[in-house]
Amino acid sequence: MKNKVRIIPFQVVEQLNQFNEIPQGVALIGAEEVWKQTKGQGITVAVLDTGCEVTHPDLQERIMGGRNFTHDDQQNPDVYQDYNGHGTHVAGTIAAAHNGTGVVGVAPEVNLLILKVLDENGSGQYEWIIQGINYAIKQKVDIISMSLGGPSDVPELHETIQSAVEQNILVVCAAGNEGDGESSTDEFAYPGSYNEVISVGAVDLEKRSSIFSNSNNEVDVVAPGEKIVSTYLNGKYAALSGTSMATPHVAGALALIKVVSNETFGRELTEPELYAQLIRRALPLNESPREVGNGFVHLTIVEKLLREVQRQMILEVMG
Repeated sequence: MKNKVRIIPFQVVEQLNQFNEIPQGVALIGAEEVWKQTKGQGITVAVLDTGCEVTHPDLQERIMGGRNFTHDDQQNPDVYQDYNGHGTHVAGTIAAAHNGTGVVGVAPEVNLLILKVLDENGSGQYEWIIQGINYAIKQKVDIISMSLGGPSDVPELHETIQSAVEQNILVVCAAGNEGDGESSTDEFAYPGSYNEVISVGAVDLEKRSSIFSNSNNEVDVVAPGEKIVSTYLNGKYAALSGTSMATPHVAGALALIKVVSNETFGRELTEPELYAQLIRRALPLNESPREVGNGFVHLTIVEKLLREVQRQMILEVMG
C-alpha cells in the first residue's frame, strides 16, 4: 500500500471574492424543488478529501467534526484544516448553508464529517483512506464522498469499501479525469471503478459529457462538473472543473433522496434500494452509457414524468 493516491486532477477556472446566488450545478439537478420537503436534515456525509476550511462562513455551521489522517500539522488528528482548497470546494457543493450571501449546497442542512486523508499537496496514502473509511463506518455516517483516486487496484481498499456498503453506507466516488473524449476506450481510476461504489462522471452545464471524464463500464451517473462555483480558501469562492466537482452533487442528492424515500416508504431503505432510487432520478442522455452511465441526476424527474403521464391520460379521456 505504498502507492500514493491523489485528488482527482481538477482545474481552477476562476477565484471569486464574493458570490451570492444558487450555483448553476445545484439548480440543474433540481435541488431547489426538493428543499420544500427536506434540505437533508438528520443525514451525515463523510467527506474524505484535503480537509475543510472550518471557519468558512458558508460551512462552519454544517461541520459536526472531523479527523486528520495525514502528516499535516504534525499529524495532529484533531486539526483537519484544508490548505489545498479542493476539500473545501467539495464540501460546499454538498452542504454550503448560504447565510445571506455566498453559495448554497445541494443539501444545505446535512451534517459534514470532515476526514482529511489527503495532505496540503492533494496527495495521500491508501492507508490513510482506509483509516478514514473505517472511521466513517464507526461514526455510522449515511454517505461517504470521495473525490480522489489512483491507478492501483488495492484489495484492502476494496474490502473496506465493501464493508461500508454492507452496512448500508452509500459510497460516492469520482470516475476520474483521464478521459480522452472517446467512449470506446477504457480509463480506470480507483476507488471510482469498484462496482460497489457509485461512480460519477462529469458533464458541462449543457449536459454534454466532459472530454476529461473517464469512460468505462462502471460509470453509474453523471452530474455537473465544469465551471462549478463553490466555497474556497480564505472565506472566498472559486469555479473549478473535474469529476471531483460532479461527485459532491450526487452525494448531496443522495442525502435528499434518503430523507424523501425513507419518509415515503416509512422505513429505512437499504443501500441497494437507495441506489435504485437514485437511478430512477437519472435523466437518459443521448451518449454512450460508458460515458454517462444511467444518465444525468435530476431530483424531480420522477415527479415530472408522473405529471406527464397523468396529463396524457386526461387528454385521452377527454379526447
